[in-house]
Amino acid sequence: MHIKSLKIYCDIVERRSFSRAADDNGISQSNASQVVHQLEERLGVQLLDRSKRPFVLTSEGERYFEGARQIVRLHDELEEDVRTLHNASAGRLLVASIYSVGLAHMSLFMRQFSGKYPNAQVRLEYLHPDRVLEVVEGGDVDLGLVSYPEETRTLAAIPWRSEPLVVVCHPNHRFAKVSSIHFVDLSGEPLVAFEAGLRIRSEIDHALLMHHVDANIAFEFDNIETMKRAIEINEGISLLPEPTVAKEIIAGTLVKVALEGEPQTRPLGIVYRRDRPLRELARNFIELLRADTDFVEEAMPLPALQSTTHNNGAESWR
Repeated sequence: MHIKSLKIYCDIVERRSFSRAADDNGISQSNASQVVHQLEERLGVQLLDRSKRPFVLTSEGERYFEGARQIVRLHDELEEDVRTLHNASAGRLLVASIYSVGLAHMSLFMRQFSGKYPNAQVRLEYLHPDRVLEVVEGGDVDLGLVSYPEETRTLAAIPWRSEPLVVVCHPNHRFAKVSSIHFVDLSGEPLVAFEAGLRIRSEIDHALLMHHVDANIAFEFDNIETMKRAIEINEGISLLPEPTVAKEIIAGTLVKVALEGEPQTRPLGIVYRRDRPLRELARNFIELLRADTDFVEEAMPLPALQSTTHNNGAESWR
């Protein structure tokens, strides 16, 4: 059994598409279909139910996918280990980031990192916060950039930076004429809020409750870019991390207003699997990322390098 066939099968399942998986692997759609047919003949079972659109996995197909994905990942890790024995900075690194972190901070940094490590192949993928944690836990990426990072049984977390939350409004809003306001001033104001269930929404709701704000949720969105567009057409105000609105503030399409009292912040961090010690390339990425920010809290030292490592998206940089 060829590893290539297992990879094609995994790509078909993950992409939920024969054509997209075929493109990923540089083959025709008919060849991708033939790979699955040959696997089914070899196993004597049906892996995919093609009578449904899109296809669905059979129970045998699901189990085979789980095992095949592990085999493909281990094979990729082995090849990567062998390739980088002579040059630890020439390997591959997969990073998943929440949208706001990627859009606000990562483009310039990725160019800097690529310039410092020209032989490294780094892929950065932007995902929903829950999905970032899923792909890190699943071993599909090496590092995850998240807000409100928490350590779990499977994930280790490294602090990165802390971003102040500010009130953001339209230039014609009455708040735009002042430099700061109190929490109570937000009572009754139409709020453009984060989607319920997101950690940042829970934290903001708690702060509003503690300051006795009568919240008036006008809109809910799962990403900051859409929230900013709603504020730009004067549909409400919002509490957003200051760096995420820097470009709009400079352009004059949005105005930021400070909140009086105890500072409200959004912590950002880097997560990775505990059972996959950091490779040197990942450590270099983290160290440069943290040095490239205004992170002011006491830096937590990176975990020590292990003598034996096992590590395992999107923009690609090399």
